Amino acid sequence: MIRIANAPCSWGILEFDIKNNSNYKKVLDEIKECNYSGTELGNYGFFPTNPEKLKKELNDRNLSLVGAFVPIPLSKKENHEKGIKKALKTSYLMKKAGFSDSLIVLSDDNCTIKERTNNSGRIKNNMKLSNKEKLTFAQGANKIAEKVLSKYDLKTVFHHHCGGYIETPDEIDFFMRNTDENLIGLCLDTGHFSFGGGNPIDAIRQYKERIWHVHFKDYNKKIKELGVRNNWDYLKFIENGIFCELNKGNLDFKKISSELIKIKYQGWIVVEQDIIPGMGNPIKYAKKNRKFLYSINL
Repeated sequence: MIRIANAPCSWGILEFDIKNNSNYKKVLDEIKECNYSGTELGNYGFFPTNPEKLKKELNDRNLSLVGAFVPIPLSKKENHEKGIKKALKTSYLMKKAGFSDSLIVLSDDNCTIKERTNNSGRIKNNMKLSNKEKLTFAQGANKIAEKVLSKYDLKTVFHHHCGGYIETPDEIDFFMRNTDENLIGLCLDTGHFSFGGGNPIDAIRQYKERIWHVHFKDYNKKIKELGVRNNWDYLKFIENGIFCELNKGNLDFKKISSELIKIKYQGWIVVEQDIIPGMGNPIKYAKKNRKFLYSINL
């Protein structure tokens, strides 16, 4: 059975160093009010880091903790050990809080790569890692996933991400071909895959065995075209609504859902409408997005 969650990023809780005065209790209350069944952890420290307190806050609202976004700059070998510690710290919190099916949603640390962040959605070959560097990246991901599995029995998925070194379809393909299929699945983010130059339906067909987690994020092609003309960085794209309400952009979620059903996908779909703090009305968007998913039988 496919279950539907939302995530703190839809309330402006992003990985960027931007002040956010959102109250975690209010965010959880609104996720529940909008009829979602779960949430991701968001930035470490936004939700309680005491396992018992975290467990109580989620259980009180009958919400599942489906995963945690863990960004690590994997292209440098010296970062791998730090990455393992970071992933294990997050895994401990989720496992100790009683969420034994939670996923580590591993990603590149897209905030640290200026050239890629400044050129999201229009990556040229000279901005890409060499094959040797991409192998180092993949090996680091394997190491982290193996440690998380062996110590906490939690699975790891990789989230391709605009602004990071794994953004374009060819970069994603290299990563998937050079990581252990028993250790790492794909977190398919429909918005990032489209913004990075791909078609999510192609990704579902190509990686069907390894899609263990899905983010539903719509994408506005006109905003991308405007941003490319004006040389926007990744944050500017978000500020201008590149990731809009579901069914307001260019993605056909009915077709995407149909493809997921064809491959017998049984994991979570996490709605994500990334916004900057103070931008728009998060609960209004969350309600509309949930209503739309009900309309396509999700």
